[in-house]
Amino acid sequence: MVCGARRGPNCVYMENGKQRLIVGLGNPESDYADTRHNMGFACVRELARRHEVKVDRKRWRSLVGRSEKQGLWFVLPQTYMNLSGEAVARALKDTGLSPADTWVVYDELDLPMCRMRIRRGGSGAGHNGVLSLITSLGTDEFVRFRVGIGKPARKGAGRNYVLGRFTKAEAERLPHVISGVADALELALDEGVERAMDRYNRAGALGCEELA
Repeated sequence: MVCGARRGPNCVYMENGKQRLIVGLGNPESDYADTRHNMGFACVRELARRHEVKVDRKRWRSLVGRSEKQGLWFVLPQTYMNLSGEAVARALKDTGLSPADTWVVYDELDLPMCRMRIRRGGSGAGHNGVLSLITSLGTDEFVRFRVGIGKPARKGAGRNYVLGRFTKAEAERLPHVISGVADALELALDEGVERAMDRYNRAGALGCEELA
């Protein structure tokens, strides 16, 4: 069945019987809800919303949602960023899925706002959540959806920057970014990760002007 972007809950994505664990990285607690470091949470929640899935079950030290028909698990680790891998490892153990079946969405300092990059494998590039996944899973072979948040103007201010809230200019672009990332995830589910790479690993793909 060809679903296409944004077709919603009637699509079945279990290509060749494959299920997917879709993980959004972020920090729990309301204090962090609207920070740059929680971009992964926001994008995965949007994808789940489109498919009428509530991500509210407590399991694997995470908030979890499940679409049985679509073969999708939505997982938001509640361990804080630097222990995200422990939560994901528990989820993979219980579901019987592999790291290769795992797609991880997270914020990326090395990309400007309104850019994303999809890739398989690679280093953690200093992102504590991704480094935790590599350590806990024993491999880097999972798919990453890296969502740009830009860099702070002052060198060495990275921690405060990622835990800070979006500026007015960033907030105006945020709905385009979140919607575009969810579109990319749906395209990857429907037509494959390589097709999503071709479409979204380029400037302008998220439909908003980049911020330097």
